[in-house]
Amino acid sequence: MIRSMTAFASRSGADENVQWTWDIRSVNGRGLDMRLRMPDGIDGLEQTVRAEISKRFARGNITVNMRLTRDESERSLYLDEWALDTVLNALETITVRAKAKGVQVEKPSTAEILQTRGVWTNTRAEEDADALKKHVLADLAPLLDEFAEMRAAEGAALHAVISEQLDRIEALITDAQDAAEKRRPEVRENFKAALQRIMDDAEVDKSRLAQELAIIAVKQDVTEELDRLKAHVAAARALISDPAPAGRKLDFLAQEFNREVNTLCSKSQATGLTQVGLELKAVIEQMREQIQNVE
Repeated sequence: MIRSMTAFASRSGADENVQWTWDIRSVNGRGLDMRLRMPDGIDGLEQTVRAEISKRFARGNITVNMRLTRDESERSLYLDEWALDTVLNALETITVRAKAKGVQVEKPSTAEILQTRGVWTNTRAEEDADALKKHVLADLAPLLDEFAEMRAAEGAALHAVISEQLDRIEALITDAQDAAEKRRPEVRENFKAALQRIMDDAEVDKSRLAQELAIIAVKQDVTEELDRLKAHVAAARALISDPAPAGRKLDFLAQEFNREVNTLCSKSQATGLTQVGLELKAVIEQMREQIQNVE
C-alpha cells in the first residue's frame, strides 16, 4: 500500500552522564532531500544517518535533529602533554624564525596556550567517542521504524481517500456515458445539418466532403476519452495498492486524467455532459492534491 511523505518520530536515550534526543520529520518533496543537524565530536555520525535514510525512503524533505546533553559535574579535564609540547615547539620555531627576519612576535599567555585545541581535553570525549557513537546509533533503527510506521499509517489514510475519489470518478464516467447517449439524437441532427450545408455547395468536392465528415465525427465522439479515463482509474487503483513508491507515477496519471477531461468538455456540445465534465475536473483536482503527499 502507498506511503505518505508526511510523518514524525522521536526517541531519547542516556549513557551515564550523557543524554541524547533524536527527532525526525518529513513533508512532501519532489525527491529525497535530507537536512541533518548532528552534534560535533562524533565522527561519521552524519554519513551513517544519511546512508540509513537513503536505504529506507525514496522521497520527501526529511529533517533529522540529534541533540546531546552532558552532565558538566561529571566532566573531567586533563592536560595533554604531547599536544602541549607540540604547541610549545611550534611557538619556539615561530619565535626563532621571526627573530631571524627582524619581526617582533608577542609571547602568548598561559591561558591562551591552554585554549589551543587539544591541549586541555575532556577525558570522556576523547576516550569514549566511539562508545558514545555506538550507543546513540542504537536508537537510529527504532527511530526509523517508528517513522516508517507513521508514513505507512498516513499512507493507509491516503489510500482510503484516493480510493473514494476513484470511486467517484468511476461513477461520473458512467454518468458521462449516459449523458453522451442522451445527446446522440441532437448530435445526429447537427451532423445532418452540417452535411446538408456541404451538399448545398454545387461545387462540392468529394475529398473535402470526406474530410469534413471525419472532422465532425471526431469533434463529437467522446468514446475514446471515456475509455481512457476508465483505463486511468484501473491504473491508479493498481498503483495505490502497490507497496513500491508510486507518487511520481500517480502525479503523472493525474495529469493524464485532466487531459482527457479537458478534451471531453471541449467535445461535449451538451449541457448535461459539460456538467459531468466539470464535476470530474473538480474530483480529479482534489485527488491530485492528495497525490502530492504520496511517496
